[in-house]
Amino acid sequence: MNPIIFSVIMSTIILGTTIVMTSSHWLMVWIGFEMNMLAVIPMLMKTHHPRSTEAATKYFLTQATASMLLMLAVIINLLYSGQWTIMNMMNPTASTILTLALTMKLGLSPFHFWVPEVTQGIPLSSGLILLTWQKLAPLSILYMISPNINSDLLLFMSITSILIGGWGGLNQTQLRKIMAYSSIAHMGWMTAVLIYNPTMTLLNLTIYIMMTLTMFMLLITTTTTTTLSLAHTWNKTPLTTIIILTTLLSLGGLPPLTGFMPKWMIIQELTKNNNIILSTFMAVTALLNLYFYMRLTYSTSLTMFPTTNNTKIKWHFHNTKQMMFLPPLIIMSTMTLPLAPLLTILC
Repeated sequence: MNPIIFSVIMSTIILGTTIVMTSSHWLMVWIGFEMNMLAVIPMLMKTHHPRSTEAATKYFLTQATASMLLMLAVIINLLYSGQWTIMNMMNPTASTILTLALTMKLGLSPFHFWVPEVTQGIPLSSGLILLTWQKLAPLSILYMISPNINSDLLLFMSITSILIGGWGGLNQTQLRKIMAYSSIAHMGWMTAVLIYNPTMTLLNLTIYIMMTLTMFMLLITTTTTTTLSLAHTWNKTPLTTIIILTTLLSLGGLPPLTGFMPKWMIIQELTKNNNIILSTFMAVTALLNLYFYMRLTYSTSLTMFPTTNNTKIKWHFHNTKQMMFLPPLIIMSTMTLPLAPLLTILC
C-alpha cells in the first residue's frame, strides 16, 4: 500500500475512534463510527484476493446494519426525551436497540458469526487492528451508558459469548480463527462485569489488548497462520517459541501470568454482588479456552523432535521484520500479576 494512502487511512481510523470516545452528542458518535468503518475496509483489503474482498464485504454489511440500529435507537430516544445527549438514554426500547447495535459492532453472541470469518480472510496486521483497536469505540459507548443499559440482555449475551468463544475454538487449526474466538470470549468477560463495575471492564480491555498485540506481533514475526506452521517454529526460533507458549497461557488466564488478573478480579466482583452461579459458570467455561490454548502450546513447544527430521526443517532466513514494541509488550502481558493489589484499589 502507498505510504501516503496508508497514513491517511490510519489517521482516519484513529480520528473516527477519537470522535466516538470524546463526543457527548449522538450524531457525532454515529459520524465517528462511520468514519472508522469506511477507513478500516481498505485496511482489510490490503492483499487483493477473493477471501479479503469477501471478509471486507461481511464486515461492511454487519457494521452498516449495526450503525443503522444505532441511529434508530438514537432517533427513538430523541422523540422520547427531546435531546441528543449520550448520558440520557431513559427509553427502554432505545436502550435495548442500542445494546444490540453495540454488541453487533463488538461481535458478541449471537452476532459473533462475522468475527472468525472476517479475521480469517484478512492479513495478520489487519487482524491485529480488527481485534484490538476496533473494540475501543463500542466499549467506550457501553461504558458511558452503563447505568441505563439493558442489563439482562447484556448479561445473557455475555454468557453465551463466553460459551461460544470456548466451544468455537476447540476444533480450529487456523490461528486467526482461534484468536477471533478468543476475542469473542474476552468480550463476554468484559461486558459481564460492565453492569457491576465499569472500571474493571477498562482494566480487562487494557490487558486483553496488550496480550492480543503481543500474540499477533509474534505471529507476524514468525509468519505463522496455522497450527502446523506454528509447530515448525521450534527449529527456527526457539526463544520465540517459548514466548508464544507463555503468551498463550496468559491469554488462557493461567496463574501466575498477567491474564489471570482480570478473570480473578471479575469473579471476585461478581461474587461480591451475589452472582455465585454466574461466576462459577464463567470460570468453568474459561477452561474451554484454556484447553485450545494448551493444545497450541503442546503443538508449538512440547513436540520438539529429538533428532533431525527433514519434514520439520525450515530455511533459516534472516528476519527483516522490526517489532520495537515487542519486548515491553511481552513483559507486560506475562509478568504484571504483582500489580494486582494496586489495580484492585483503583477499581
